[in-house]
Amino acid sequence: MNLVGIMIAIVSGALMSIQGVFNEGVSKQAGVWASSVFVQFTALLVCFAAFLFTLRENSLSALFGVDHKYMLLGGVFGAAITYTVIRSIASLGPAKAVMIIVVSQLITAYLIELFGAFEVEKVGFEMKKLVGVALAVGGIVIFKWK
Repeated sequence: MNLVGIMIAIVSGALMSIQGVFNEGVSKQAGVWASSVFVQFTALLVCFAAFLFTLRENSLSALFGVDHKYMLLGGVFGAAITYTVIRSIASLGPAKAVMIIVVSQLITAYLIELFGAFEVEKVGFEMKKLVGVALAVGGIVIFKWK
């Protein structure tokens, strides 16, 4: 396995959990949509600054040449993600919400690979992956058990 990729994924998961808690805290005082606007706006500023700083990537005009235009909907998904994470953490608490979110991500990602959706390389079905998903779902059940 790629150790750097694993470390980046661990950091990503931690940052998503922390961000969700922060966003939910802001939304208690400012509302979900105000919090979401602030999150997306500050993300835009950070990304734009990083783009200007690195200048190693293609220009913004390269976006117009993207083969599959539906792939440009990432920002729409980002807004929906921010909203749904805030709402789920408010309803379930951080640990339960994030566990369900992560298992949902796992199932969705495996289905995308299994069917080769969205130009992703198709993989064959493996029973051990299905068992892994079942164990993850079982973990949520155990975690929520009173």
